[in-house]
Amino acid sequence: MKKTISPPIANKKPKKLSIHNDVRIDNYYWLNDKENPEVIDYLNAENAYTKQIMEHTEGFQKELFEEMKGRIKEDDTTVPYKLNGYWYITRYETGKDYPIHVRKKETLDAPEELLFDCNEMAKGLAYFNLGSISVSPDNNLASFSTDVLGRRQYTLQIKNLVTGEVYPDAILNTTGGSTWANDSKTLFYSVKEEVTLRSFKIFKHKLYTDSKEDIEVFYEKDETYNTFVYKTKSKKYIVIGSSSTLTSEYRFVNADTPDEPFKIFQKRKRELDYSIAHYNDCFYIIANCDGATNFKLLKTPENFTEKKYWKDVIPHRDHVLIEDIEIFKDYLVVNERENGLNNLRIMGWNNKEDYYLPFDSETYTAYIGNNPDFDSDVLRYGFNSLTSPSAVIDYNFKTKQSEIMKEQEVLGGKFKKENYISKRIWATARDGAKVPMSLVYKKDTKLDGNSPLLLYGYGSYGSTIDPSFSSLRLSLLDRGFIYAIAHVRGGEYLGRPWYENGKLLFKMNTFYDFIDCSKYLIEEKYTSNQHLYAYGGSAGGMLMGAIVNMNPELYHGIISSVPFVDVVTTMLDDTIPLTTGEYDEWGNPNEINYYNYMKSYSPYDNVVENEYPNMLVTTGLHDSQVQYWEPAKWVAKLRDLKKDSNILLLHIDMDAGHGGASGRFESLKEVALEYAFLLDLEGIHC
Repeated sequence: MKKTISPPIANKKPKKLSIHNDVRIDNYYWLNDKENPEVIDYLNAENAYTKQIMEHTEGFQKELFEEMKGRIKEDDTTVPYKLNGYWYITRYETGKDYPIHVRKKETLDAPEELLFDCNEMAKGLAYFNLGSISVSPDNNLASFSTDVLGRRQYTLQIKNLVTGEVYPDAILNTTGGSTWANDSKTLFYSVKEEVTLRSFKIFKHKLYTDSKEDIEVFYEKDETYNTFVYKTKSKKYIVIGSSSTLTSEYRFVNADTPDEPFKIFQKRKRELDYSIAHYNDCFYIIANCDGATNFKLLKTPENFTEKKYWKDVIPHRDHVLIEDIEIFKDYLVVNERENGLNNLRIMGWNNKEDYYLPFDSETYTAYIGNNPDFDSDVLRYGFNSLTSPSAVIDYNFKTKQSEIMKEQEVLGGKFKKENYISKRIWATARDGAKVPMSLVYKKDTKLDGNSPLLLYGYGSYGSTIDPSFSSLRLSLLDRGFIYAIAHVRGGEYLGRPWYENGKLLFKMNTFYDFIDCSKYLIEEKYTSNQHLYAYGGSAGGMLMGAIVNMNPELYHGIISSVPFVDVVTTMLDDTIPLTTGEYDEWGNPNEINYYNYMKSYSPYDNVVENEYPNMLVTTGLHDSQVQYWEPAKWVAKLRDLKKDSNILLLHIDMDAGHGGASGRFESLKEVALEYAFLLDLEGIHC
């Protein structure tokens, strides 16, 4: 890479930040004011610098973009699903960026009814996202939500599906979701606080009334909780949920009588985490009560919902995590995870059947799909792996037969799954823990220590990064890259304890695991430190920041996307979205033990005079999850202190938020930039 252009240098404006008799000096705190023209000028200068440094790859980026786009079927259609007498379909048309939502009455041969054409709705907008669609029980109305900024603050409206009229009343600053009562006249929805964006209130809207008259039915006063509302699959109850990282609480009302008061299911109790579903005259509960670390399944009569009435259906097992359930008229389906792998368990309500669907891959992803029809005899589930494109499969409970309804098409005529190898390997962490990694590479890629390898990691919130297929990734694999996922602690890949041992005062395990996986890949000659690259986003971006502070010599390049890197300052600012709700994840730095521990790993606070690998950092100006100024400050500080001539780039999408650009193909341009960054470092330009 050429580096003859001087990077932008952010002005230093020292600000003292004091707590617990400790003083931190933040020279770049001023960057958090996006209304300041000087801030925007600096961000634009960073974008211009990135463009200049990467200018010699622009042709290659276009080639990569067209290559990745060329593998994607443009005129594509989802597998139809049936709900309340209608088949619902989402389709894409050639040359258009956004989906078109339609439905057909009773049969797939019926005339198509247009619900929403997002291409029309997005015209003239730099960003557009249709949040959710909720069709009324009488099938005549649809509530829908839109976000035109990328901050996940949705405007909720109602469309008459008979006349096509969109009612003018618009409800601002919602979470995007909404739920109809059975009268098709009462709509429940959740709204966000203006500053923190915490979902904190549930309102009830009556059709044909002004939304200013909407009734507040629930106010979540605890700032560490978020609230939401949904209807049970049985359609009998409207449920309001309230949850923090470790604790949850539910209340419910009969969907036929939405004006009645909600009844609490089980009062919140610190670290009692549960979720509920309804079947016949009982509720089914997934909960961690009575020491069930990996959760167990219980049930209780619908009129006696307190914990003292709960009875075990599937007891707790130390080696099996219960992740989810799906209830049908005749069957219960349980999504379990054992030794990192998904299992779908089929249980008949008649107690005569209890078995697992067979999956014979070494590493794969399987999940319960969209199954809104309570009376169906078919389970829809998804399956894919690092080498197998995503498939939507229907399994018939009665015949025991599976039918692949659709498998992702990889266009271009070059992809054959048998040309790639995927496997799972285990590294030993410094404390003796065995850390799994999922790998994929092309058959002719040499494992001699000279191949480039991109190692991905996340490791927070108990979020499991399953090994899934990506047609985009083929642009790396076909050019000799190995791709690996480190299933580090902080996720739930190996069950709930795997998460517990990677959070709060055990957070360093996440970073150590990733570093020890990196060392293992080098020792076993999958790659070398001249060819090892690491990638993570959001909390995974924090992981990237930590590892380059701790062991920068292991990596030739880093991509850190929308990174959470200024951990201490953000967690001390309770006006920032997500902060208070995440004390159970990171700790509350207002307490000195958490402050000191957090400060010991916070990437921004631990940048020192050192040599750092080549780095590409990306963010969005309107990001509501990780504010843009965190990566901006981090890059500014790295520029000031790093003692090397390696590349350091900051790319800011001035129109987008946490999820990046909207539109089906627009986001591929950022992927092309990232891939060009990696491939250029390897001297690969075609």
